[in-house]
Amino acid sequence: MDNRFRGVFPPVVTPLTADGQFDEESFTRSINRMIDAGVNGLFVLGSSGEVAFSTDERRHAITEAAVRIIDHRVPLLVGCIDMESQRVIKHAQAAKELGADAIVATAPFYALGGQAEVERHFRLIHEAVDLPLFAYDIPVCVHTKLQADMLVRLGREGVLSGVKDSSNDDVAFRFLADKNEEAGHPLALLTGQEVVVDGAYMAGADGSVPGLANVEATSYVRQWRAYEAGDWLTVRKEQDFTAHLMRIVSAPQNVQGFGAGVGAFKTAMALLGVIKTNQMPEPVLPLKGENVERVASVLREVGLKPVVSADEVSESAHIRGV
Repeated sequence: MDNRFRGVFPPVVTPLTADGQFDEESFTRSINRMIDAGVNGLFVLGSSGEVAFSTDERRHAITEAAVRIIDHRVPLLVGCIDMESQRVIKHAQAAKELGADAIVATAPFYALGGQAEVERHFRLIHEAVDLPLFAYDIPVCVHTKLQADMLVRLGREGVLSGVKDSSNDDVAFRFLADKNEEAGHPLALLTGQEVVVDGAYMAGADGSVPGLANVEATSYVRQWRAYEAGDWLTVRKEQDFTAHLMRIVSAPQNVQGFGAGVGAFKTAMALLGVIKTNQMPEPVLPLKGENVERVASVLREVGLKPVVSADEVSESAHIRGV
């Protein structure tokens, strides 16, 4: 296993201006804040990073900015997410040229196949791009669950360097961790959980990729360091804190999916002064009014003091007409 890919690797939120453009100033502030908190690496153009909403031009701008801002301080993983192999390879080649340290790809989607096609997909990417490759297991979005036997086999053969597990299947993750250990631990296993990271560490995870770390990274860093030290009481204590903070995603009312999840992350970041707006990519609407105040209330409950008012955040993003 490549030891560069251990620890806390937040999936960086992509901040937008009020008119929907990439906000590099806020992006810089957010990245530096997480690096200062002690994260071990960063992951851009994942689900939290709005990869599914980004044109090729925006992907290029985000990756180029991330490489320049990070400046080799921590490893950078870049999401190369698309429907089929050749599109993914094109994204991966661009990421390598820009300076990514590793690439992350899901199974193909839309034209769904079986495990044979999924395995060939990862082999084709590996053959085309000489960078560490992480398999991104997110069946809720791509409608394919990556099988542990295949992942470990590709790890042993050097095709995959790791797995970013966002399956929300803790039993399957435990089985994967067991198989990975039996095979000599060829894969770096990163959990995409926010609320049960402690359980993933107990199962054998090598790190975490929590979107909530965009809001508050220091707790996840303390948890990781406690885990490495065998201090399980602190691991649990930090998880209790982040579990309470994660209630920001369920606090908004009459909002579902991406708008509630990443929408709450962006709203909290705007309230804390990290990013300038909580603008969302079309057609997702930003949180407004009482929903912004509900997020602010959760922040205050855990001791994070908003520095921008809920009214100011509500007014910061625009809802364009149709």
